[in-house]
Amino acid sequence: METNQILEKFNQGSIRALGRAITIVENREKDSDYLLNELNKNTGKAHIIGFTGSPGAGKSSLIDSLVAYLRKNDIKVGIIAVDPSSPFTGGAILGDRIRMIQHSTDKGVFIRSMANRGRTGGLGIATKDAIKVLDAFGFDVIIIETVGAGQTEIDIVKTADTVAVVLNPEAGDDIQAFKAGIMEIADIFVINKADLPGAGRTRISIETSVHESKAKDDNWLTPVIMTSSFKTQGIDELWNKVREHYNHLNTSGELERRRFKNLNSEIIAILENKLKNYLELKLKENESLNIIQKAGEKQITSRIAADEIFKRL
Repeated sequence: METNQILEKFNQGSIRALGRAITIVENREKDSDYLLNELNKNTGKAHIIGFTGSPGAGKSSLIDSLVAYLRKNDIKVGIIAVDPSSPFTGGAILGDRIRMIQHSTDKGVFIRSMANRGRTGGLGIATKDAIKVLDAFGFDVIIIETVGAGQTEIDIVKTADTVAVVLNPEAGDDIQAFKAGIMEIADIFVINKADLPGAGRTRISIETSVHESKAKDDNWLTPVIMTSSFKTQGIDELWNKVREHYNHLNTSGELERRRFKNLNSEIIAILENKLKNYLELKLKENESLNIIQKAGEKQITSRIAADEIFKRL
């Protein structure tokens, strides 16, 4: 199917065309830039929500319950589940979580697993392009579930409007350790599996940490929500807080500022990727190889070698 045909069917609401469009941008196929440019004018309408947190916190189950709640209210949801990928092949370890099976036949829900392609922030470069495609398709809410790799998850704050950090009830004793990293990015804390022992103690620990620290720059005081996917407890409260945060961003002007800052980060990430590819190509040339060889023979240090190659470039 030609790109213009895909665009035509995409604009007609074809789920097949949506899936094909995401594949094109994810794999950087020939017309990916053209496709994104055509869709770009229809983006910026969806509320982008990021769910992050340690493995085993129950993010997938929580999102499953939230999506069920949203669909009862006729809210269309696009979901990107970011999976780990091999550092050697770049291939994703997909399908290792049972995801939202009950929504697979719902035309108001679209679920896509994507590899993080080795990105330490838990998000692949193609993820933001996929978000744009889902946004242009007309989804009201786009949910990103990150890979779950602890403090490396902070890249989500450069993508989402609202970030929910999901924690286990047992996390109470680890709050101080979390503070220096992932804890700062939360717009909302979610203690999932709240029906298990230790949830109350964890909530007190987090609330104490939140109140001891200053509110975010936009004067939003981060709430702590107790949820249980098993008992569907707290899902309505979670959604109310998510919408409250989005409304706060809108009325304060922070949404526009945050999205512009995220756009700046995205452009830098694209440039970094282009420069990395360029450098890898140049390092295979004879002059660079000779300098690297000198470093290997201990004639010069790696820093001097890098300086020499940089000057030649």
